[in-house]
Amino acid sequence: MRHAHLASLSAEARAEMRRTERRFLASAAVRYAILIACGFAMIYPLLWLIGASFKTNHEIFTEIGFIPGSPTVEGYIEGWKTSTEYTFTRFFANTFMILIPKVIATAFSSVLVAYGFARFDFPGKRILFAILIGTLLLPNVVTRIPQYLLFRELGWLDSFLPLWVPQMFAVDAFFVFMLIQFLRGIPRDMEEAAMIDGCKPFQVLLYIVIPILKPAIISVCLFQFMWSMNDFLGPLIYISSVAKYPVALALKMSISVTESFEWNRILSMTVLALVPSLVVFFLAQKYFIEGIATTGLKG
Repeated sequence: MRHAHLASLSAEARAEMRRTERRFLASAAVRYAILIACGFAMIYPLLWLIGASFKTNHEIFTEIGFIPGSPTVEGYIEGWKTSTEYTFTRFFANTFMILIPKVIATAFSSVLVAYGFARFDFPGKRILFAILIGTLLLPNVVTRIPQYLLFRELGWLDSFLPLWVPQMFAVDAFFVFMLIQFLRGIPRDMEEAAMIDGCKPFQVLLYIVIPILKPAIISVCLFQFMWSMNDFLGPLIYISSVAKYPVALALKMSISVTESFEWNRILSMTVLALVPSLVVFFLAQKYFIEGIATTGLKG
């Protein structure tokens, strides 16, 4: 009787385990189905954009789906030529001539300022830090007119200098604040040991702090890269020569000068304009997530 009772309990336990497993699988299936549906809804505009770039101008407005009925690369070929004397080769080159110095200057200046606030004590530190945080609440549009007047007096209009030079002075308070929060989570033991061994503050920054800050610095570079790639207002204000237009202005110009819009050409160039940001993001995704996840955590 005892063995039969144990066997019956074992059978009931196995049945309960199977029921629990089925409930878990059903719950997981529902969760994944919801996530897939939400993910598809979020990515659908991008899929439609890519699909529409291979459609004819007529098919874009007659077909709802994102899969082209008769794929064509005419939009890419004709769109690359533009309606001006320049091709998109010039506009992409201009974009990277703005992006690369801007990203480098932002990373360099933001690290220096953040290191100073996080590791040094000096008169007026709290006031200056409060002013820095206060600038986060200041809309960029408020400073546009003073900056324009300043750059006009310096003779920098219709050049890339207004887009480069301010970044050398850590004007993006968000990046400085993010790096300060990251530095506050790093113990000072290795820095103090390096100081005892005779390292100067700049050497400590270069050889100790920057390697640890690598994920946060990559996050700063990624943010600046994507923001600058999408920046329309800055180049619009300071650049007047078509030969110096970045991609953002070239896309708007392609719409403005055409009597009947060839949307497949514009969408094709839009897809190409998205490619650099997507490639850079996925290549540095690991460091980007690590930098964002650890910012603000204290050790």
